[in-house]
Amino acid sequence: MSVAKVIEVTSTSNKSFEDAIQTGISRAAKTLDNVEGAWIKEQKVQIKDGKITGYRVNMMVTFVIAD
Repeated sequence: MSVAKVIEVTSTSNKSFEDAIQTGISRAAKTLDNVEGAWIKEQKVQIKDGKITGYRVNMMVTFVIAD
């Protein structure tokens, strides 16, 4: 039997939502062991002068707690 914990991570990219997701998961995996999944809770765009300047995601990252 395993026990998991969920944390919320916010990540931003100037390229795409996919890049923001990958950046957030890669960063979380540097400090967390056993990252197993993520739920993308929210996606937002940042806009300046009528143009998209950034992509932001809020995600719930799940990792299994070591014994």
